[in-house]
Amino acid sequence: CLVGSEMCIRDRCGAGCDVVQVYSRTKESAMELADKLSAEYTVSVDGIRCDADMYIVALKDSALQELLPMLVKGREQAFFVHTAGSMPMDIWKGYLSHYGVFYPMQTFSKQRAVDFATVPFFVEAGGETELKMLKELAGKLSPKVYEATSEQRKYLHIAAVFACNFANHMYAPVSYTHLRAHETLSDL
Repeated sequence: CLVGSEMCIRDRCGAGCDVVQVYSRTKESAMELADKLSAEYTVSVDGIRCDADMYIVALKDSALQELLPMLVKGREQAFFVHTAGSMPMDIWKGYLSHYGVFYPMQTFSKQRAVDFATVPFFVEAGGETELKMLKELAGKLSPKVYEATSEQRKYLHIAAVFACNFANHMYAPVSYTHLRAHETLSDL
């Protein structure tokens, strides 16, 4: 797997899911995650292995669009998936024969552990074999596995972002009001 987050950690996937390499544009992030996974790491797109069964690309949307041609070069017959809620599956079309989407509807943070049993995973693939692989992998992480088209996933992602950001936005006025009333943050 080529991963950019902790979602495919061996402990959560169990037997049969070995992360062989981590790619990141920053050495610190690559080393940290690779160390947790007992995997190799690289910070060079040219250093990405060509022998993985699946490449899980967990990057910002803009980085995915920028790096996609370089990521797939020399791996055109490999199976690539991205984890973006807002990006269509067809972003891979014309580059690869085997592709899909592996979308966990969850905000990830290095500071917070995630209970994967509660995370819904939405999968989509270009073929039945690929879809089966994604459902099996998602099923190792969570019992909540669903098929969703790119259009459905886009709306799910928008709703999730709104719900998360709305709640976070509401903390700011409350904290500010509390601070002004008490003139201290120690009570928060």
